[in-house]
Amino acid sequence: MIAEFGLAALWLAAALAALQFLAGSLGFTVRGGALGSVVRPAAMVQGVLALTAFAALIVLFCRTDLSVKLVAMNSHSAKPFIYKLAGTWGNHEGSMLLWVTVMGLAGAFVAAVERRLPEPTMLATLAGQAFVSLGFYAFLLFSSNPFERLDPVPAEGQGLNPLLQDIGLAFHPPTLYLGYVGLSIAFSFAIGALITREVGPAFARAMRPWVLGAWIFLTIGITAGSYWAYYELGWGGWWFWDPVENASLMPWLAATALLHSASVLAARNALRVWTVMLGVVAFSMSMVGTFLVRSGILTSVHAFAVDPERGTFILALLAINIGGALTLFALRAASVTEGERFAVVSREGALVFNNVMLSAILGIVLFGTLYPLLAEALGAKVSVGPPYFNPMSALFAVPMLLVMAVGPLLRWRRDSFARIRASLAIPAALTMLAAIGLAIRVQIGVLPFLGLALAIGLAVASLLPLKGCDFRRTPLPVWGMVIAHLGIAVALFGMASESAFTVEKLVAARVGETTPVGPWNVKLVGIEPVAGPNWTALEGEMHASYRGGAPATIHPQARFFWAPPQQTSESALLTRWNGQLYVVLGEETGDGRWQLRLWWKPFAPLIWLGGLLIGLGGVLALLGRVASDLRRIVARGKIAYRRQRQGR
Repeated sequence: MIAEFGLAALWLAAALAALQFLAGSLGFTVRGGALGSVVRPAAMVQGVLALTAFAALIVLFCRTDLSVKLVAMNSHSAKPFIYKLAGTWGNHEGSMLLWVTVMGLAGAFVAAVERRLPEPTMLATLAGQAFVSLGFYAFLLFSSNPFERLDPVPAEGQGLNPLLQDIGLAFHPPTLYLGYVGLSIAFSFAIGALITREVGPAFARAMRPWVLGAWIFLTIGITAGSYWAYYELGWGGWWFWDPVENASLMPWLAATALLHSASVLAARNALRVWTVMLGVVAFSMSMVGTFLVRSGILTSVHAFAVDPERGTFILALLAINIGGALTLFALRAASVTEGERFAVVSREGALVFNNVMLSAILGIVLFGTLYPLLAEALGAKVSVGPPYFNPMSALFAVPMLLVMAVGPLLRWRRDSFARIRASLAIPAALTMLAAIGLAIRVQIGVLPFLGLALAIGLAVASLLPLKGCDFRRTPLPVWGMVIAHLGIAVALFGMASESAFTVEKLVAARVGETTPVGPWNVKLVGIEPVAGPNWTALEGEMHASYRGGAPATIHPQARFFWAPPQQTSESALLTRWNGQLYVVLGEETGDGRWQLRLWWKPFAPLIWLGGLLIGLGGVLALLGRVASDLRRIVARGKIAYRRQRQGR
């Protein structure tokens, strides 16, 4: 009954999305004005019903109800509870149901609280959101039903992919989905503003919290996914330019540009066309990523769908949503007024420059991701990897980082470099000293060299907006900007250090032998069998000492899962302030030796620490914006109350 109850809730949610779309489409017209009152309640109830359907699926997975096909294919009675829960969205159908659930809840929240925009614009926005949702409801109900029954009922389930049975992957997909769906709200706001021609500061202020929230979740999700791939897959890398990785990076790049454009439009009434265009592009990248991951054209631990019918359905949704939005933009962009003018040397000018750089990087990543797929469709095999992505992205990332160091110091509207020359002297000098020191002492590649030098200067420059400020009175958005920019510098330093100074050893060692790697000596003490809830493993005991110091014990594992059968490597990590020792246990050779793969990665943890700082900066900025909006609402309430008292 739970499965049927969830399916009924899903059908009702789809019906309300259709009602919301029709009423919203007609509600802002003269003849259909009476229908406008239906839109907000329909959106709120739709969100509740979508949540009900997803809750039903969670219950089915937690109970391991093997009469449901999705549960039987992606769960097992012996799995730990947390992975039964994660199995809800660790598959194609469940992940798409999570998508529509978050989208429904986001639309319900907008309908319940947003009152800043003119009502016609809000109705058009909610109609746009319902239209996008309808496509995904249709996809679930007609192509990917998560509540489909299985007859006969199997005695046991097949289990979740062992690579996904990790606490990081239990939370990584929902985090990314919150980011994707936040961009769907921004997309709907852009569509509503284009339809009603209400592109102005009020539109940007309404959209900005959603863009900022989406950007925060995307940042945290990408950071968590990178760290999961680093320690779980056992290959020692943190980014490989895999198409699935790129599928999350592309919306982040677009959202970063959109966030800055929306802030300029909200504060200075400029960049109107930029903001609307980026609102469309950002969600378009989310849709492209969804197509790549869910269509089955990629073979990946993330790519769940292998049915060509599903890929065709998603491609049709992508064409309708993106094609329709771009057509609307082309028809209405000319009617969007220019907004306030500004000089090239100004904070707006710096933001426009960096938006162009971000857009260029986005284009590079999009081309490098899609070109091999198009070539393969034409019968050719083409590989596009780091040799393309790294230098091509750096061509635009380096000037972007330089302008990012300068931009926050510039004034709005108009400024001159002469005014900030003294402030930039220290970061510029430190960058030059770092470059000279690196050139003299080490031989590294051009990109790591630039990354290390720029990271030092950018870290100092990111703190300059706080110069002379009363820290207690500095607005939270300013703190957010500073911490986010500092996080970029920290992550850049970690990336460049890992690339320049990593030491790798691949050895076959006997028990008792010691292997040097960088400043570490790693001794293989023994190999013992161990068992977990749904796996067995060979666990190595190893003693690692840093520069002859006291040894620390680490335990890499080679695990064997039986549901489904698969072998995985559980790396052992030993972290110091200046880097990380990374050890993977391989197979036993014929002569009693054990294959070991060891890395010393100087300052590698700074990559993910920087990502967390970027996310923290976004959280502070969002809290500041929300607090400001609440103060504005309270002030308006007090004014209305006084007027009411005076009227009496």
